[in-house]
Amino acid sequence: MRASLMRPAVVLALAVLGAGACKKKTPDVAVTPPAPPAAPAAAPLAVTSVNLGKSLGPDKRVTSETTTFAKNDSVYASVATSGSAGGTLAARWTFQDGQVVDETTQSVGAGPAVTEFHIFKPSGWPTGNYKVEVMLNGAPAQSKEFRVQ
Repeated sequence: MRASLMRPAVVLALAVLGAGACKKKTPDVAVTPPAPPAAPAAAPLAVTSVNLGKSLGPDKRVTSETTTFAKNDSVYASVATSGSAGGTLAARWTFQDGQVVDETTQSVGAGPAVTEFHIFKPSGWPTGNYKVEVMLNGAPAQSKEFRVQ
């Protein structure tokens, strides 16, 4: 009788083990970490300010801003830029009748920077109204008007 009780217990144990062995195994899924965020696009170069004055400091910034000059003054334009890309700046200086007095181009690197432009005329500037137009990569960026008296 003992053997007859053992047999159903063994069958039951084998059935439980067999059911576990037949169970479909879930494949291990590799967890892929999310892709890092894309690097921000380079900020384009931008003109942040144009200041006029009669002299510059060692940082190429105008020391005392003014829009009124004497005939024999040098006229300085301090152009501040920002951005993570470089480019080209140009300063076009014109007299009140539209006559171009001077035009200069300079390359500018990335990052905050200050670029200096200036004009000087040994014989003296004619009195009147003038304008400096700053262009960035060939497109107008900012302008400032000034007077020689």
